[in-house]
Amino acid sequence: MANRVVVTGIGVISPVGLDVSSTWQGLVSGRSGVDHITLFDPEPLETRIAAEVKGFEPAQYMDFKEARRCERFVHFAVASSLQAVEDARLKIDATNAEEIGVIIGTGFGGLNLLLSQHQVLLEKGPSRLSPFLAPMMIPDMAPGMVAILLGAKGPNFCTTSSCASGSDAIGVSYEIIRRGDAQVMIAGGTEGTLSLLTVAAFNAARAISTRNHEPQKASRPFDAERDGFVLGDGAAVLVLESLSFATKRGAPILAEVVGYGATADAYHITQPAEGGEGGARAMRVALRKAGLEPGEVDYINAHGTSTPLNDKNETIAIKSVFGEDAYRIPISSTKSMIGHLLGAAGAIEAAISVLTIHHGVITPTINLTCPDPECDLDYVPNVARQKKVDVALTNSFGFGGHNSVLILRRYTEG
Repeated sequence: MANRVVVTGIGVISPVGLDVSSTWQGLVSGRSGVDHITLFDPEPLETRIAAEVKGFEPAQYMDFKEARRCERFVHFAVASSLQAVEDARLKIDATNAEEIGVIIGTGFGGLNLLLSQHQVLLEKGPSRLSPFLAPMMIPDMAPGMVAILLGAKGPNFCTTSSCASGSDAIGVSYEIIRRGDAQVMIAGGTEGTLSLLTVAAFNAARAISTRNHEPQKASRPFDAERDGFVLGDGAAVLVLESLSFATKRGAPILAEVVGYGATADAYHITQPAEGGEGGARAMRVALRKAGLEPGEVDYINAHGTSTPLNDKNETIAIKSVFGEDAYRIPISSTKSMIGHLLGAAGAIEAAISVLTIHHGVITPTINLTCPDPECDLDYVPNVARQKKVDVALTNSFGFGGHNSVLILRRYTEG
């Protein structure tokens, strides 16, 4: 019999807060974390806005010397993991280390380190390259460093599936615990890749907003005036445990993971499949594995990127799966406030879904002032809503046609 899997801890580093509490309060209040870029000079770019993490000090979580050797995406992963482990009241020692694993997804990994060291190579020659370049630029260094710092010796790797990376990390971790290959998984996503190159690349793809004169209004999912997503950075990590392990140690149980569906569009490198059929299939898979009917879902945390094609196709996909219930179920996009965290997006949206169940409050979709007639569902516009949520579904759809869906449920005994 498969193990039940529960969430016992959450850690978050986001554009609206450096921990779970401040992030949650920022989202409930509808505060935007989007502003003019300060990490580098964006003047040459068509887009000069982003959702940056500000005020973060990696030395609060790591030895100063160690922190200097690591990339920003690793800093965020370590910080959110340590927060989550503390929140779960989890002690890792020789008695359980081999039963605890780490999977943290990322889309770009150490791209910024690669860029800076390539410049050193060109200007000063190969002898001046950092000896830490090779290990620290690879995406799997985030879970690797977390495991080293915590002493977690179970399954350890990185998922890289574009914007579904964080969701897939949680979904794969859920499956590992269900089949008994680990008792605890520290799972989530991280991204810290804001740079001249990444913004220019997404500009070239015509994917991101150019609303530089109104940064806080730039991310506007499901709105008729949306013109692209807003890049963000940050991380989120959940502690997942088998119910028996969590119960035995008296852990706080925040929610239960009950479904995970992953599919491919097999259609186009950037555009979603017509009618969002790949995402619809992933939702159906997750519902089937959870043993739930569509009408039992109380809330959907949408992928909701603020791009014309995604929002339209996600709306169509939700209608195809939920039928008339689609008009009843509240849906919201946290990307309206924190931008698109790429490989960390699915993880922070899973964390927000857990908090929605826990607090009975649905975070809003801000900037929804001119609804798109083709996006005609209840997107909880502009103001948070109090509502008891027993079952939450969260969507993550990525470049390359990756679709990942998680379903979380209020924990009940029996």
